[in-house]
Amino acid sequence: MSRVFNFSAGPAALPTEVLERAGEELLDWNGSGTSVMEMSHRGKDFMSIAAKAEADLRELMAIPDNYKVLFLQGGASSQFAMVPINLLGDKKTADYLLTGQWSKKAIAEAKRYCEVNIVADTSDSKFTTVPAEASLKFNPDAAYVHYTPNETIVGVEFPYIPDTGDVPLVADMSSTILSRPIDVSKFGIIYAGAQKNIGPAGLTIVIIRQDLIGKAKHNTPAMFDYKTHADTDSMYNTPPTYGWYLAGLVFEWLKQKGGLQGMAEINQKKAEKLYAAIEASDFYSSPVDKSCRSWMNVPFVLADSELDAKFLQEAAKQNLVTLKGHRSVGGMRASIYNAMPAEGIDALVDFMAAFEKSYA
Repeated sequence: MSRVFNFSAGPAALPTEVLERAGEELLDWNGSGTSVMEMSHRGKDFMSIAAKAEADLRELMAIPDNYKVLFLQGGASSQFAMVPINLLGDKKTADYLLTGQWSKKAIAEAKRYCEVNIVADTSDSKFTTVPAEASLKFNPDAAYVHYTPNETIVGVEFPYIPDTGDVPLVADMSSTILSRPIDVSKFGIIYAGAQKNIGPAGLTIVIIRQDLIGKAKHNTPAMFDYKTHADTDSMYNTPPTYGWYLAGLVFEWLKQKGGLQGMAEINQKKAEKLYAAIEASDFYSSPVDKSCRSWMNVPFVLADSELDAKFLQEAAKQNLVTLKGHRSVGGMRASIYNAMPAEGIDALVDFMAAFEKSYA
């Protein structure tokens, strides 16, 4: 069996070891004679899977005891609404940082529920920068501050965590969660779609400080109230059980790789090697300011865009796939999440050099 190097932004590659183990356990998990996909979410077998996955995630991220971890459905996009629904309380405004397409979508959704104060807007740079930390002026009366630490489409990443004082900080961490250690205590809510660094699409993880739970208005649908899920250990309805199980296997794999510090070292080296290849060439260039280039999503353009289709075609022949940039920005994008091995970066860099030699 031959596997390609998959540079997709999501659904993204999963670790080969995880897929192999899932395959071995597909028909019979732990001698139960049942697939995880067939288990009752309230049965002791799945409850043990769920408990271990949460415990491993807490260990990996050093999640404090005063935070709840929720395993939900709906993707990160559902959180664009759930955050204001649950955090506004009696307040009328929330602060947002606009740094790309995903924060833009979060803002559009929040405007359904409150007045949005856009603290920073980098659209003039075509979202190739992030705001200077010193320039941020937050409203102390805002219900919360929302930002997207890594914008997947344009490949910009905050090199700092905004200091919002006593106002809860909310982060859409879909593209960077588990890629390095972070201080969870600096955040009120961290949420992430699973399909990049956690597991398959369909699972969403929410890490929420407990004092922020229970503030939704009385007419909030039960499924949109964090308290519903916190009170039932994410079992109010049938959760995405197989995605939860696969996420647990990924957490185990991360622990075997040296935890998040170990992954940070690997990820930084991968990104540095790819950016170095881009910088060393006049044939390729990165549109993103050097101060805020993403470790996870690396967009680049060819000097002659007429060669884009040929680049993608020839890359695919070398088992380097899904390198096409997002339709809104064009060019190329290599998403190099945790599961992308260093060998994939080596293969891409070698191909880029060979392609340049042939067509420059």
